[in-house]
Amino acid sequence: MEQARIKELKRISANIKLGALEAVFSASSGHPGGSLSISDILSYLYFEEMNIDPRDPKKADRDRFVLSKGHTAPALYAALAERGYFPREDLKTFRHIDSYLQGHPDMKGTPGVDMTTGSLGLGFSAACGMALSAKISGESYRVYSVLGDGESEEGQVWEAAMFAAHKKLDNLCIFLDYNGLQIDGNIADVNSPYPIDKKFEAFNFHVINIDAHDFDQIRAAFKEARETKGMPTAIIAHSVKGKGVSFMENNVSWHGTAPNDEQYAVAMADLEKIDEELAKEEA
Repeated sequence: MEQARIKELKRISANIKLGALEAVFSASSGHPGGSLSISDILSYLYFEEMNIDPRDPKKADRDRFVLSKGHTAPALYAALAERGYFPREDLKTFRHIDSYLQGHPDMKGTPGVDMTTGSLGLGFSAACGMALSAKISGESYRVYSVLGDGESEEGQVWEAAMFAAHKKLDNLCIFLDYNGLQIDGNIADVNSPYPIDKKFEAFNFHVINIDAHDFDQIRAAFKEARETKGMPTAIIAHSVKGKGVSFMENNVSWHGTAPNDEQYAVAMADLEKIDEELAKEEA
């Protein structure tokens, strides 16, 4: 990928991170760590990969996206705002009474949201249904979903995986946010799903391992997924929880904690440095 485009995607990702943190801070509630770890993936999906139109959020041939780890809605909302589905200013209403930006995605109230999610495993199952629907109706749209690594401890995930492979849903591509941490600690200590990649291979998925923060690897993985026929694709995205914020990175305590005023100022400064560093590279 051209370096200029990579820099632009990095800027977009930084804006998504800023928006997600602004939402969580405004609500004094939410899940910043896992929102930051998927921001690079979302920037590529919404600004490079998916066939979508913010002016027509429900267009029939659009690609679908399901955030199965629905608690990281701040990142999804920030991506949608950045893409133009609704005003960025509305992120400040996150989790407020009467806001259309609630703690988990709501397809009935939020422009650009294709599936209501919350209970872990549910979104992946819904994505399988969408992909099967496209196959049955002869539609060309693709379906993407982001799951958490802790989410993979849910039995429903593996029921959905078995279904997707059985139906040969090669129009389905899932990203597993592999940051190694969940609300109760290290996933290896809580209820180890390792080896995650080998498990998906055993369920007849085409599996790709990538660095979730390397745009060249993200691009190559998407291309490989599009070219894979006869089976769904699982991209195991090795990520850093809290990516971009110095005191949040790889720190499980930021799974579901909102920053206070002082922490928010430090976090925003950390993320604003990304733009500054990119600008220096261009000078």
